[in-house]
Amino acid sequence: MKFAAIDIGSNAIRLLFYNVFDDDAEPVFKKVSLTRIPIRLGEDVFSHGIISEEKIQKLIKSMAAFRNLMEVHDVISYKAYATSAIREAENGLEVIQKVYYETGISINIIDGNTEAKVIYANHVERFLNPSKSYLYIDVGGGSTEINFFSKNKRLESESYNLGTVRILKGKANEEEWKKLKQKLKEIKKTARFITGIGSGGNINKIFKLSEIKEGKPLPVRKLKEMYDKIKSMSYHDRTHVLGLNTDRADVIVPASEIFLFICRYAEIKQIYVPKMGLSDGIIRELYEEYVESRNIADF
Repeated sequence: MKFAAIDIGSNAIRLLFYNVFDDDAEPVFKKVSLTRIPIRLGEDVFSHGIISEEKIQKLIKSMAAFRNLMEVHDVISYKAYATSAIREAENGLEVIQKVYYETGISINIIDGNTEAKVIYANHVERFLNPSKSYLYIDVGGGSTEINFFSKNKRLESESYNLGTVRILKGKANEEEWKKLKQKLKEIKKTARFITGIGSGGNINKIFKLSEIKEGKPLPVRKLKEMYDKIKSMSYHDRTHVLGLNTDRADVIVPASEIFLFICRYAEIKQIYVPKMGLSDGIIRELYEEYVESRNIADF
């Protein structure tokens, strides 16, 4: 069975395909392909409050291409979620109506808490030590989501309007930093040691650049070293020496700052980077809904 997830973020939009095999005791999820297009809807929204006609047309063309790819892949079902940029845009509803009219793709605008819960649907904690405490951190272009769980139970799920594109545009509210800091201090009181789990394209890239072995955690001190190195480099050197994509070379700095801020106040010393995010969580949702509908049909 093949499922598709569309994540319409503030920096980029993504189309993710998964094959799911459920003929054994436990379903096996296998990633097939990921298509990423850096439209940066957040540039318009965080500066002017609306999405420009130019970016609307780019979004429509991208969604039309995604629709064709899903048809070729014969997906059983798909979901398209839009996050902070579209949910904050004054013309957000108008944009998703235009997309539906032009492409037939239905987009759901989700709030920050729903986004955090969908990300948590990956349940990466099942592959770690069930007796320990973890903070799942997802840093996007417009917002940052955290999920705190201890002994395999989710205790907190929060979203903050602190994202990479938002910071670059100078639109990160100081009150939002204070709210995040306060929450992290509250979380820290409930657990002596907390291990981080990071998701998002920027932490994935930092992990790759760190040359740490796959499956091993990224020490926060190494993250700080990488941040200092990247920040000291020019945009040209980030793209030509480090090989960063042009739309990654600027946002990777504020992304690192968000991770370091969280690690500081939650007293996190290391971060696992399992390469899972919102799109992967959508796939899990789709599969669970498929199983539920199949069970109802059998009944």
